[in-house]
Amino acid sequence: MNPSLIPQQSEIQNDSYFKAKPDVSVVVPIYNEVESVPQLIEAIATSLNPTALTYELICVDDGSKDGSAELLKQQAQYNPNLRAVLLRRNYGQTAAMAAGFNYARGHVIVTLDGDLQNDPVDILMMLAKLEEGYDLVSGWRKNRQDAALTRLLPSKIANWLIGRMTGVKLHDYGCSLKAYRSELVADMNLYGELHRFLPALAFIEGARITELPVRHHPRRHGQSKYGLGRTFRVVMDLFTVFFMKKFLTRPMHVFGLLGLFSILLGLVLGVYLTILKLGLGQSIGDRPLLILAVVLLLTGIQLFSFGLLAELQMRTYHESQGRPIYRVREVIEPNVKNV
Repeated sequence: MNPSLIPQQSEIQNDSYFKAKPDVSVVVPIYNEVESVPQLIEAIATSLNPTALTYELICVDDGSKDGSAELLKQQAQYNPNLRAVLLRRNYGQTAAMAAGFNYARGHVIVTLDGDLQNDPVDILMMLAKLEEGYDLVSGWRKNRQDAALTRLLPSKIANWLIGRMTGVKLHDYGCSLKAYRSELVADMNLYGELHRFLPALAFIEGARITELPVRHHPRRHGQSKYGLGRTFRVVMDLFTVFFMKKFLTRPMHVFGLLGLFSILLGLVLGVYLTILKLGLGQSIGDRPLLILAVVLLLTGIQLFSFGLLAELQMRTYHESQGRPIYRVREVIEPNVKNV
C-alpha cells in the first residue's frame, strides 16, 4: 500500500486496530437483488482474497422486498468479511451509500452496484490508480451495456451538463464503481440524489480526481431501478451542487449582488417617476412602472436580507460543527537535523 494509506504507529499499538481498520471497505447498495447477491459476494472474494489486502464487504439493503435482506443475514453468519446493514425502508441509493460510508472502517472505500454490471475484478486496478496520488478514482463504462435510448443518451447529456456546471469533466458520472480515500468521504454529507455528484462534491473539498475505463456487463437478473423519471430530481440537485461549488461559504455574494441590483434598478425607476410627477406634472398613479419600481425595491431588500441571514447561518454552521472552511492535504515539517 502507498505510505499515505498506511496507518500511523499510534493506531497500530491499539489492540483493536486490525479489527477496526481493514485496508479496503467495499460498499454495495442492495435493492431487490436477491439473485445477484451470492454471485456478487463470491466475485468480490475471488478478486480480493488472493491479495495481501484486508477488506470488509458492507452490503446495505435499502428496504428490499424480494428476500435480499434475509439472504444477507444468512451470508453474514459464515462470511467474516461481510457486514450487512439493513435499512428500515427504501430510502434511495444516496441514503444507502451514506449508510455504507458511515459504517465503513477501511483506509480506502470502494463502491459498486449490486446488479453485477460492475466487475469486482476492476477493484485492484482502481486501488493501484488511487496510490498514484489521487483521492478519488471514478470508473468510466467505456463500452456500456445498456439501452441506447433510455439509458445511454440521457446519461451522455447529463454527464456533459454536470461537467459544464461543476467544472469536473468526467465521461461517466453515473458509474457506481469508484474508489475513495476514507478521509475524503468523511468530509462529504449526502442527501437527495447527490450520490451521482460525488466527484463534484469531492472537488469542492479539494480532492485530486481521475477516471479509469472499467468493464461493464449486461444485467443478468431483474430489472433496472433507474428511469427517465429521475431526471427532474437530478437537475434540481445539480443546481444545488453548482451553488455549493460557487457560493457555499459566501452566499452574500449571490443574494447580496442580486439584491443590490434590484434595489438600484428600483431607485432609478423611482427617480424617473418622481421627475415625471414633480418636474413635469404628469400623472404616474396608473403607470405599470410605479408597480415595477415598488416590487424591485421590496425584492431587493428581501434578497439582501436573505443573503445576510445566509451568511450568519453559514458562520453558525461552521462554528457549531467545528468544520473548517479549508482542507489541508499535507504539512511539511522542517528537517531539524539539517538546520
